[in-house]
Amino acid sequence: MKILVFGIHGQLGNALTRAVWPEGWEVSALDMPDVDFTDTASLRQVIASTKPALIVNAAAYTAVDKAESETVLNWQINALAPAAIAEEAAKVGAALVHVSTDYVYNGAKEGSWVEEDTVGPLGGYGSAKVASEMAVRALLPRHLILRTSWVYAAHGNNFVKTMLRVGRERDRLTVVDDQWGRPTEATDLGDGIIQAAHQAVSRDADWGTYNFSNSGAPTTWCGFARAIFTEAAPWYGKGPEVVAIPTSDYPTPARRPANSVMSLDKWQKTFGHTPRAWPDSLSAVLSELKKQ
Repeated sequence: MKILVFGIHGQLGNALTRAVWPEGWEVSALDMPDVDFTDTASLRQVIASTKPALIVNAAAYTAVDKAESETVLNWQINALAPAAIAEEAAKVGAALVHVSTDYVYNGAKEGSWVEEDTVGPLGGYGSAKVASEMAVRALLPRHLILRTSWVYAAHGNNFVKTMLRVGRERDRLTVVDDQWGRPTEATDLGDGIIQAAHQAVSRDADWGTYNFSNSGAPTTWCGFARAIFTEAAPWYGKGPEVVAIPTSDYPTPARRPANSVMSLDKWQKTFGHTPRAWPDSLSAVLSELKKQ
């Protein structure tokens, strides 16, 4: 069975290239410059020539603040490209796993977001992702849309690696403490994608939209930062003082959801699997970073 993965240079794509896939699944992985996500004709040609049974779209424009000014590029990669992928997938008979985001929610809800909640993106990045979800649903019945949050890994650029770097440079860090969510480790997300895709393809069932993050008690970015330095302390040494600040003290071009905590109930019920607790995943990533 042929599998086509888009976006291998990102954190999730890297994890998917290192993951263990089901026996008999032949994986081809592509990213820039071999395929241009701003050129839908290029994407269509790759799919038409490869004729995969399953496509995993891990490619995305993730510069959330730049998306407010680089509107065309954001829309090309995050909305138009997924629509083209879904349409061409339908032509060749392929199923699709498309990765979305917690930014489709407006963050105003009390309690965990469920997949059936009304979306309400606060900025350009989330708006493009909502558009991509709508296109995938309209064009391709055999799809899995996974909404995820706060992705990080031992590879690539992310919050964990940024904290460790700036922690070497400063004695005091200020971090937002009123945005809530759960971190998602890229390897866990990749494994979840493979598990869900295998079940959906095998049964030709369970297609649809799912929330996916690591489990565990929700935290804030400040809480996440403090956990990073506490867990890394045995080899990193004494970290900086992490001072909690409100979002209003750290203005950004793009608004962030105040509440990104997503319910995992649908995921757990459908796939019989509870993702690792985020502190355990963080520990594993920090162990890998220590070796680097």
